[in-house]
Amino acid sequence: MGVMGLFSKFAFFLGVRKKEVNVLVVGLNNSGKSTVVNHFKNEEERVTEIVPTVGFSVEKFQNQNLAFTAFDMSGHGRYRDLWEHYYKDCHGIIFVVDSSDRLRLVVVKEEFDLLLQHPDICNRKIPVLFFANKMDCKDALSSVKIAAGLGLDKIMDKPWHIAASNALTGEGLQEGVEWLTQQIRDVVLNKI
Repeated sequence: MGVMGLFSKFAFFLGVRKKEVNVLVVGLNNSGKSTVVNHFKNEEERVTEIVPTVGFSVEKFQNQNLAFTAFDMSGHGRYRDLWEHYYKDCHGIIFVVDSSDRLRLVVVKEEFDLLLQHPDICNRKIPVLFFANKMDCKDALSSVKIAAGLGLDKIMDKPWHIAASNALTGEGLQEGVEWLTQQIRDVVLNKI
């Protein structure tokens, strides 16, 4: 079953409750977010050529009753207020990390720490899925090293998972989405 099949299964499960689930897709610019997001779209909405995102752009799309909001955590915090207002309604976060960009792992950690400390996130058990993307690059860090670099072992109050991925081929995306789907089911549906 592909990623799309998973979504329809998830949507069917949630459809009984007519609950829209909001998933944020975040990461630094050039991490491969747009390519990851492209896999989650319905076929007629997919883009064949991905161009780098310039400035602050938010992309919203829906797949069944899963609502996705994707944006770049770039612009040196200039746009922070714009993206932070999406936090309060989200049920899950997909954080895309460029595993070949060792130098910016520090920046990824800073952004992730700020996200965790945000009042709309810190007291909620929101599942966070990391895609260690671009794993096909020869100098890519392993997902274990990225998890260590981001200090993920210190997160005690939120479920998290890291999946190595190659967004160009779609490899690793399904495993991650299956995990996130299960987590959102457990966390969100218990509260409905």
